Amino acid sequence: MTQPDFFSWNMERDPILRSTIVAVVVFDTTPDWDRFVDMIDRATRVVPNFRHKLVPAWLGLAPPHWVVDPDFDLSWHLRRLVLPDPADIRTVLDVARRSGMESFDRDRPLWQFTLLSGLDDGRAALVLKVHHSLTDGLGGIQIADQIVDFARGGTDRGPLPDAPVPTETSALADTVEWEVATGFELARKAVGAALPSVRRALVNPIRAVQSAATTAAAVVRFARPIPDTLSPVMTERSLRRRFAVIDVPVEPLHQASKRADGSLNDAFIASILLGLRKYHTLHGADVEYLRATVPVSLRTEADPLGGNRITLVRLALPANVADPAELMHRIHEIVGASRHDPAVPLSGAIAGALNLLPSSYLASVFKHVDFLASDVPGSPIPMYVAGAEIERYYAFGPTLGTALNVTLMSHTNTCCVGINADTASVPDLKVMTDCIVDGFHAVLGVGAAQPPAATVLTPSWVSV
Repeated sequence: MTQPDFFSWNMERDPILRSTIVAVVVFDTTPDWDRFVDMIDRATRVVPNFRHKLVPAWLGLAPPHWVVDPDFDLSWHLRRLVLPDPADIRTVLDVARRSGMESFDRDRPLWQFTLLSGLDDGRAALVLKVHHSLTDGLGGIQIADQIVDFARGGTDRGPLPDAPVPTETSALADTVEWEVATGFELARKAVGAALPSVRRALVNPIRAVQSAATTAAAVVRFARPIPDTLSPVMTERSLRRRFAVIDVPVEPLHQASKRADGSLNDAFIASILLGLRKYHTLHGADVEYLRATVPVSLRTEADPLGGNRITLVRLALPANVADPAELMHRIHEIVGASRHDPAVPLSGAIAGALNLLPSSYLASVFKHVDFLASDVPGSPIPMYVAGAEIERYYAFGPTLGTALNVTLMSHTNTCCVGINADTASVPDLKVMTDCIVDGFHAVLGVGAAQPPAATVLTPSWVSV
C-alpha cells in the first residue's frame, strides 16, 4: 500500500471514518447476466487490483501488502437480486445505503457489485461497493472503461487476458523491501529538493527562509486537529446513513458557471453552500463560514489504473453570501489557491506521519469538518453494460466524519448528484435535499434571460 492508500485503510480504526465508496448505476433494461459476468472477469484481469487482497506487514512495521488472492472467487463479489414489486429508485437507494454501512471482509478483495432487477418500466440498477484504498473517483472511471461498451451490441476486446497468478510472499521480505524502497524514495526526493533549496539560499537567503516557513505553516494547517464544527446545527456524528439523489442538467449549469467566470465545480460547490445556508436558516441559525473537505487529484498519466491518487484539502468557505455569482467568484479564488498549497505535494509524507498517530488524532482532523464535496467528470456519450444503456450514474462518497458528502458525477447531459448524509447530523434529509435543490436553482438562474423553470430539475429522491 502507498501511504495515502494506507491512510484510507488506517482511519477505519474509527468506524465513523469508514472509507467505503458506493455508486448506483441505473439501466434502461436488465443487463444480460452471462455477458456481465464475462465483462467483470475481463476487467479484473486488466485491472488486477480487483483480484488483490491485503495481508499485514511483518510486526506492523509497514503498511499492509497487496497480494493476488489465491482463493479469488468472482461469484462471491457478483450478486443479483430481484426487487419486490413495486420497486423504484427509493428501493435501490435503500439497498445501496445498507451495503455502504456494512464493513468489508478483509480476507478478500475489497469490492462487491450487486445487480438489481425488477424496477419500474423494466429498468434495472447496479450497486457498486468499493473501498477507497482500492481506487478513487477518477480511478473508478478508468476502471469503468474496462467494463462498459459504447454500443448496445458490445465491443470486441480481443482474447481474454491471463488471470494474475498468486506468488509466494514473505511478510518479512515484503516489509524489508518496502522500507528500503521508501528510504530510497525519500532520499531521492530530499536530494532533489535540497539542491534547489541550497541554490535559493545562496542567492536569496531571506526568501529561502520565508519559503521554508510558509511550507512549514502549510503542513501544520494541512494536518492540524479541529476542535469544533463551524456549523451550529450539524454537530453530531454516528454510523447511520441515508442517501438522496438530484438530477441537474449539465449544459445549463455549465453556462451559469461561465456567466460567472467560473467552472462547473464552482457552480456545484456554490449550489451546496446556498442550500446549506437555507438549511441553517430553517433551523434558526446564522452561519458565516462552513468547513469543507475537497479532494484534489494527484493522478498523472503515468499512474497505473486504480489506486488512490487524491489528497484531501480542508477549506473554510463562505456561507453568508446570498448572491450566486459572487459566491462562485469567492469559491473559485479559495479552491484555486488550495490547489497550489505548498503542503499538497507533501501529502504522501503527511499521510505517512498521520498513519503513526492514534485514531483519536485522525478523528480530530476530520470529525469537525462540516461537509465534503467532490466533482467527478463522467462520460459525455452514451455507455452500455451487457446490452443495457446507462441512464444515470450516482456516486456516494464516504462522509469521512463530516455531516454529509455530496458528489457530482456527470453522465451525458445530466449531473447526477449523490448525497450521503449522517442522520445524526442531518435527521431531516428531505429538507436538506430540497434546500440543495433550491441552491442549484439559484445558480442556474445566474445571468439567465429568465429564471429557470421549476421543472429544470427532476424531483429529488430520498432513501428514508
